[in-house]
Amino acid sequence: MQNDQILANHDSHPPAAIPGRRWRIAWLLGIGILVNYFDRVNLSVSHNALIGAFGISDVVFGYLSSAYNWTYAACQLPIGVILDKFGVRRVGRVGTFLWSAASFAAAATPNLGGFFGARFLLGVGEAPAFPANAKAIGLWFPARERSLATALNDAAAKFASAIGVPIIGIVLIHTGWRWSFAFTGAISFAYFIYFSRVYRDPGDDPELTEIERRYIDDRNSSQGAQEHDEEEASSLGQLIAQRKVLGLALGFGAYNYVFYLLLYWLPTYLSSTLHIDLLHSFVYTSVPWFFATATDLAIGGWLVDFLVKRGCNSSTVRRVVLIGGTAFGLGILGAAHAHNATQALVWISVSLGGLAAAAPVAWSLPSLIAARGNVGKVGGIINFCGQISGITASILTGYLVSAFHSYAWAFAVAGAYLAVGIAGYLFLLGKIEAPRPSLSSNQNPFRR
Repeated sequence: MQNDQILANHDSHPPAAIPGRRWRIAWLLGIGILVNYFDRVNLSVSHNALIGAFGISDVVFGYLSSAYNWTYAACQLPIGVILDKFGVRRVGRVGTFLWSAASFAAAATPNLGGFFGARFLLGVGEAPAFPANAKAIGLWFPARERSLATALNDAAAKFASAIGVPIIGIVLIHTGWRWSFAFTGAISFAYFIYFSRVYRDPGDDPELTEIERRYIDDRNSSQGAQEHDEEEASSLGQLIAQRKVLGLALGFGAYNYVFYLLLYWLPTYLSSTLHIDLLHSFVYTSVPWFFATATDLAIGGWLVDFLVKRGCNSSTVRRVVLIGGTAFGLGILGAAHAHNATQALVWISVSLGGLAAAAPVAWSLPSLIAARGNVGKVGGIINFCGQISGITASILTGYLVSAFHSYAWAFAVAGAYLAVGIAGYLFLLGKIEAPRPSLSSNQNPFRR
């Protein structure tokens, strides 16, 4: 009775009396993203060392940087199905173990072929991370809190680059590239143990109080989130054919193209094009990633939730941030003609900052536009499209830089793709809303 009164008297904001177990879960998931991005940025930090160790060109490095994305992308569609069947905890434990093993394998490999194999394994291990987190946040958070919860995860990817590049760079300079990969492997294995001990779904978590459980359920039902039975689940083919999913996938693919271009090539761009020494390029690389971390949390996370809680139309708020942030991503075109480090960092910060603000909104959408039984699959679909873009960015950038000895064309291609992504958000995604309950199990879950 007392619990009901607390919930009823606080419609807009969760009272202090409600525990914060869900936020501990959000931080747990965010730490996982931080750790697995250490594994990813390690490659960009090791660019020159790997070229020297294996005698490869920028073109080959482009293929090497894309190796992770190949298996990551291949796993996205089946991972969505697997997540919806086996749940976040079981799939997450297997994934975290595999990605830690991949980092140790990269450190120990005797040749280039073995390094490719380690990167392929890393892609398999990290494939469930973002779809699983999207599903977990959908389970743990009411709709009006999901932007901030998602931003904690997405900002961790930017923060990992901000602190990971200089930290791993220092480890590499003092101990060599093999020890830098062993270093990230040890951190990953520690997270595997941590995740295995802490994460549970809300229905299985012994530390989730009844009042917080009812708060989550009450908010989900009051905001129109549809709790569908298993018959509401749709096939991958049905979901891929939907305008909302196509628009989201197209926009997210454009975001991911720029993200991976900068993730793998930014330190080399600063050192080779702007003639900055290796150590300073590692330090300078952190500047736009710190800025992106701030906009991710402040705009894509806190501001979106604040405006929604204050009664602003949730679809309008999310669409403005999603489309506006992606439009700011076009700042990468300014970096194409930068003549010094200051100009380059300003333009890249504008680009990354805008894209970072849009990213948590995009990642929160699977749990907002799909029935519960489809959230994992929709997350897998958009991440698959994003990884195809990441593969293209890694390989195409290598060819463009080798052919033109400049990053101008690489950044121009990124800008053109962003324009296409903005069009996808504008004309295909439409209103951000939960699917309406169907009258039969065969009805399309996105039909309006």
